[in-house]
Amino acid sequence: MQTELSNTLGVQYAVFGFTPFPAVAAAISRAGGFGVLGAVRYTAPDDLKRDLDWIEAHVDGRPYGLDVVMPAKKVEGVTEADIEALIPESHRQFVKDTLAQYGVPELAEGEASGWRITGWMEQVARSQLDVAFDYPIKLLANALGSPPADVVDRAHERGILVAALAGSARHARKHADAGIDIVVAQGYEAGGHTGEIASMVLTPEVVDAVAPLPVLAAGGIGSGQQVAAALALGAQGVWLGSLWLTTTEAELPSPRLIEKLLAAGSGDTVRSRALTGKPARQLRTEWTEAWDDPAGPGTLPMPLQGLLVAEAVSRIQKYEVEPLLGTPVGQIVGRMNSERSVQAVFDDLTRGFEEAVDRINRIAGRSEGQ
Repeated sequence: MQTELSNTLGVQYAVFGFTPFPAVAAAISRAGGFGVLGAVRYTAPDDLKRDLDWIEAHVDGRPYGLDVVMPAKKVEGVTEADIEALIPESHRQFVKDTLAQYGVPELAEGEASGWRITGWMEQVARSQLDVAFDYPIKLLANALGSPPADVVDRAHERGILVAALAGSARHARKHADAGIDIVVAQGYEAGGHTGEIASMVLTPEVVDAVAPLPVLAAGGIGSGQQVAAALALGAQGVWLGSLWLTTTEAELPSPRLIEKLLAAGSGDTVRSRALTGKPARQLRTEWTEAWDDPAGPGTLPMPLQGLLVAEAVSRIQKYEVEPLLGTPVGQIVGRMNSERSVQAVFDDLTRGFEEAVDRINRIAGRSEGQ
């Protein structure tokens, strides 16, 4: 599983692992892949610095990267309070009524929400980068398309490659025009924010659209055989996110949530705007059903929805209210049926990859002899 891109970055396997958990990111890099820490949950620069310090101490000198959520267009002078003021009272009441229907307890007095999507805000994302650029990260990825031009320039000045996610060939071409180094072609099957095109169709379209830029395939990939298929379609590696949620190094807040993930099939996810306001694939729950019900008020646009439901999600997770309990995850959840270490996942990926390559080589060999 070595490609020109993996060789450029100095990693053994062309497996890029996105995760919100520092321990998982470090374990991915130690196992021979490329760990990428998701920064969206870090609202305080000191918290990000603490976890990057931890990764530095536990990555054994292996390369790693950071993923941010930064809009390409800058908005000046807008605070979180300004945005919160735009949330309609009817939507706040719908949240209260839904939580009351399922008996979700309140947080303790003075207890702050533990789940907050504010990393999308310009000033928060830039404060994350001010911290990250003091560390020897090798890759900066942006989940909302191409980052602003000055951010791309700052990264390149430090020898950091810049990646951006794309759900269509059109988006990918825009990334190439913006000076992006790597395009992540994220198919419909992926967890989190995702588009309308499946990986099998999307990957070769993006490869052709941005050649010779390297492309990583994402969405619905969780086995070595699928890694081999992605490389056969022209990708120079794979971008995996959901697969790490049930690893032993992950820090999911709820044992019941882990149980739900292990029990879920590939048909138990849904693309819903319930979490952030943009279509994001996640476990199907009574929470997503309530927001997608035509009789309800409907979701708000990003970032209003994320701010609206932040405390509710924290309460659901803290008290493990099973009918409402969910998380972003892709259709590959159907293969995530046991807790394994990151190293065990890599062992399975490499074994499956070798089997797939051997199978194709045998087929090619027979064809040549006919």
